[in-house]
Amino acid sequence: MDINRLIVDLIEAGRPFAVGLILSAEGSTPREAGVKAVLEADGRIHGTLGGGAVEAEAQRRAVEACQSGCPIVFDVLLTGADAADHEPICGGEMRLLVDPTARKDVEAYRQAAEAAAHRERGLLLTVVHASEDVRTEVLWHPEGDLASDEATLSAEGDVLTLSEPVIPRPLLLIVGGGHVGQALAVQADLLSFDLVALDDRPEFTAPELFPAGARTRCGDLASELEAATLDSDTYVVIVTRGHQHDAEALRACLRRPVAYLGMIGSRRKVALLRQSFLDAGWATEDEFDRVHAPVGLDIGAETVPEIAVSIAAELVAVRRGKETLGSMRRTAPR
Repeated sequence: MDINRLIVDLIEAGRPFAVGLILSAEGSTPREAGVKAVLEADGRIHGTLGGGAVEAEAQRRAVEACQSGCPIVFDVLLTGADAADHEPICGGEMRLLVDPTARKDVEAYRQAAEAAAHRERGLLLTVVHASEDVRTEVLWHPEGDLASDEATLSAEGDVLTLSEPVIPRPLLLIVGGGHVGQALAVQADLLSFDLVALDDRPEFTAPELFPAGARTRCGDLASELEAATLDSDTYVVIVTRGHQHDAEALRACLRRPVAYLGMIGSRRKVALLRQSFLDAGWATEDEFDRVHAPVGLDIGAETVPEIAVSIAAELVAVRRGKETLGSMRRTAPR
């Protein structure tokens, strides 16, 4: 779900709502600064601000804000003294904004949504005048290179400015549309990856085999991969029907600047392919060793759904900077 696109859609539909935004989060908190949700006038929430008491308070405040038409800034202390109490006990402190005035900033939200849809980058600024009468302004700044992918908060007097980088959703390119590729697509769709499935057999690129919104491509694997745009937002998983097709696909994208490159296979298969790539000069040891092969986390997966979960878990681990946790390739022979 693109929260900025949802905001635009609700504005155009004339439905009352408030934008919930975490302005700051100190100490141990369920979510971090920059997290956004949409809270409708009847209390329904799209996205999450952390759940529990924090979210319940935000929903209550949003109903009030939608009735008054005025933004609200409020603090939540997560410092309950006892687990038996009703107060949250995470130990941190959060400042939240509930803003029912998003309509005035529709163009900024629209530009952010369109940038995300076109896999472009930019910066969404939310300026909050947190005085007695809270006022907000949302601005869009298209940029090629951002200083950081993290939301940042700055304060000058009672003026808070939240800078939210808008970056493309990670793109997962699944090379091989068989059972594992199809199962992985289902898992990755739940994890908010954009999806492209590639196979050289038309029957394995039928759109109905994959989640809604996934793109499919049919053609020679090596040629398609060589022509594809593969960058630092791209994750590639090779799960074709045989080691020769895997090798062709791997050779076509091994030296591309992708965020992740994984290949399915037994440890023996990986060892043989590794040696053949080194002997042919197609890869150095360091280049081949960046390949996640065997692919996935070592959870003892045996069935197709389990293998898909294993691969999806490794994608998340890499995305969140935890790629050393239980990787199958760590125990592959060299």
